[in-house]
Amino acid sequence: MDKSNRSLIQSGVLWAAVAVGVVLLVLAAVRWRENGPGGLVWLAAFVAMFVIRLPYSVRNRGNVIVEAHKDAREVILFIAMFGSMMILPLAHLATGCFAFADYALPGGAVVLGAALQVPFVALFWLSHAHLGRNWSPGLEMRQEHGLVTHGIYGRIRHPMYAAIWLSALAQPLLIHNWIAGFLVFPACAAMWIIRVPREEAMLRRRFVDAYDDYCRTSGRLLPRFGASRAGGKAAGRP
Repeated sequence: MDKSNRSLIQSGVLWAAVAVGVVLLVLAAVRWRENGPGGLVWLAAFVAMFVIRLPYSVRNRGNVIVEAHKDAREVILFIAMFGSMMILPLAHLATGCFAFADYALPGGAVVLGAALQVPFVALFWLSHAHLGRNWSPGLEMRQEHGLVTHGIYGRIRHPMYAAIWLSALAQPLLIHNWIAGFLVFPACAAMWIIRVPREEAMLRRRFVDAYDDYCRTSGRLLPRFGASRAGGKAAGRP
């Protein structure tokens, strides 16, 4: 297989980073008293995210990729999101290494952050369940790619990004640290501003009028209620 069209799921670097994340997760769990209720809630949501994504990561390694974008922008965005959403918070919760950047929030912040994790996990699960073999962590198109317009995708074109936004909003409320908690927010904003238009352009090239029709009946990030379309199998990213 042409390496330029290999799925990101097949990257040894990615799986090595996942292994590091698992080790940090165990160490963070050992420090549960130091991390407090906010850290525990974040860790629980992280475990749920990992459990949801793992079977799709394993199964979709066999996808035949016909279009993959791995330029500098995509690599930087992936590193920024993976680092700020997973590695940095895990490292802090596991070791307290960023304690110098801590800040204080009222107790209600943790309650709000915990509440946001509920729709985050629900949307994250629904996005993967309805994408199936079409999911990948990178900006990729598989050989049998189809346009998903059923389930959650009948209302929202980017439910995976909606889920990530909810997680990004919750993280600084649960982990009170400028590095481990807050940095995910600008990283998420950059991904939304830079990557999503590229993803939509890729889908429009593949599905042409069908994608434009789909856009008219679904919301981009928030649900659109009214006529919805059913059928097909869709594109989605992290």
